[in-house]
Amino acid sequence: MIGLPPPGAPLPHGVSQAPFDPVADQAAEGGKLAEASQLRIMWWKFRRHRIALLSAVFLVLIYLSAIFAEFLAPYGLHSRDTANIYAPPQRVHLFHEGSFVGPFVYGRSMTLDMENLRRVYTEDRSNPQKLRFFCRGDEYLLMGLVPGQRHLVCPPENGTVFLLGTDRLGRDILSRIIHGARISLTIGILGVAMSFVLGIVIGGLAGYYGGWIDAIVQRMIEVLQSIPSIPLWMALAAIMPVTWSPLLVYAGITVILGMLDWTGLARAVRSKLLALREEDYVQAAQILGASPGRIIGRHLVPGFMSHLVASATLTIPGMILGETALSFLGLGLRPPITSWGILLTEARSVNTLALYPWLLFPVIPVTLVILAFNFLGDGLRDAADPLR
Repeated sequence: MIGLPPPGAPLPHGVSQAPFDPVADQAAEGGKLAEASQLRIMWWKFRRHRIALLSAVFLVLIYLSAIFAEFLAPYGLHSRDTANIYAPPQRVHLFHEGSFVGPFVYGRSMTLDMENLRRVYTEDRSNPQKLRFFCRGDEYLLMGLVPGQRHLVCPPENGTVFLLGTDRLGRDILSRIIHGARISLTIGILGVAMSFVLGIVIGGLAGYYGGWIDAIVQRMIEVLQSIPSIPLWMALAAIMPVTWSPLLVYAGITVILGMLDWTGLARAVRSKLLALREEDYVQAAQILGASPGRIIGRHLVPGFMSHLVASATLTIPGMILGETALSFLGLGLRPPITSWGILLTEARSVNTLALYPWLLFPVIPVTLVILAFNFLGDGLRDAADPLR
């Protein structure tokens, strides 16, 4: 039995001689919180939200893949292989007949099924074809600026690597999904940036001045929110001339999504300003001669900017779904621009989808990105809430 050391004897090395004081420990923790900035406290809270943290990492990787799409995609955006039209996905293997070969796919042959009028692809198990990495492939311009020819993954010599299959023109679906991420993801960010500005300006004026300005803004918001979103988007998208270039259509869709999705943010700003405009520091700023714009922009909005960021994060999925829906219906972006919504137009026919179900693979990144943004928004909202 190990006993306690006698009074006055030194304690073993590494053992603190300070008495345990839970009150002092709590005071130390409180001192850290008192000295920490608002952003640091938000980060501490957000870090405990595991799903939101994983969602943030996933979204960072997705946006990085959109930036380096040309390097990550095995094929070019418009590369066609007429010998592999509607080819099913190929599986990646590591072992062949019990021996380790490395990442490879099996070669395959194609025959025509004249009874069902379809192509039938058969794997050749005796012909393993190793994948190549960091190799030369289709030429490209990274972000439309830097010429290059290197790809992360390349097809085998005299072979193919269609991990998600091909479409009716023999184009690799995986490569087109990676390229389409750039349009679908950026249109959500740009649309939210526009709605963020409109929501702060219009909601700020309504909340600060009140009266007839607030009444007009509230009626306008109620009218916009009473109209179903999809028909309104369709009507505005149909107004755009068919002679517009793809870049103008992209800008037009971004403006439409941004101008119609600011209402929720404007109401949040209005409610906050109605509560804060009577505070003493606001009246002190008015007495000192500060303009309304300075009071709103420098004193009121920064006080709840964290809530606005969380609200904006929850708005981005709606933007992405709006672009996907418009493009799927043929009223949004048009080729040669490629987005996830345009890729899904290949799956509009039930008969085609029954024969080639891999054409629905673009739904997977749309679903994952929207879920990630929702989880991230929930985590930011909880971190910005001072009562949690």
